Amino acid sequence: MLDGAALTTLRTPAVSALAIRHLTGPVLRHLVLFGTGPQAYGHLAAVHAERRVERVTVIGRTPHRVAALVEHARGLGMDARAGEAHGAQEVATADLVICCTTSATPLFDGTLVPDGAVVVAVGSHTPEAREVDTALVSRSAVFVESRAAALSEAGDLLIPMAEGAFGTDDITGTLADLVAGRNLGGKPAVRERPRFFKSVGMGWEDLAIAAAVYRDSAL
Repeated sequence: MLDGAALTTLRTPAVSALAIRHLTGPVLRHLVLFGTGPQAYGHLAAVHAERRVERVTVIGRTPHRVAALVEHARGLGMDARAGEAHGAQEVATADLVICCTTSATPLFDGTLVPDGAVVVAVGSHTPEAREVDTALVSRSAVFVESRAAALSEAGDLLIPMAEGAFGTDDITGTLADLVAGRNLGGKPAVRERPRFFKSVGMGWEDLAIAAAVYRDSAL
């Protein structure tokens, strides 16, 4: 038996890391991280394992928790600092934005995200909650774990759909498409606009992590 919450703390950053591996370059000039909980720490570790990060900005609601995560990032050798709560200035210069909060409303103005930047959102997983706004979704190349899961749980996509600003055909691809290197040439230019990966979490991912933990512990 394995603890479900502990598996999620491993699984969600691992899924994001896989997307980041296929959506970003080897060097990240500026990572903006929204959130200060276990997922924020897990995602910082995941990005650190995948990419060289030149600068990190941490944004959260509780100053002492932001300070603790900034110090943790510095302990990993990153140039880290606290950012403004609204994140406007930080997002405008980011090449990777990670959202791992409990917010039910957008964290920042999606028009500020530079073309070519990557946004990963993992915090919301209900139809009525979202961390990013319609402006970001409507101008981005959107990637999901599974179309069916995203279109039943991801408010980040369902709310723009209800507003008429996004449709099922606007999903650029899935995580499997990225990993398999499937040709997405028929879609509007992927690297000339933001790339948005929305994760809601799926049961098979927990099983994969559990199997990996079991194999490692058996060695």
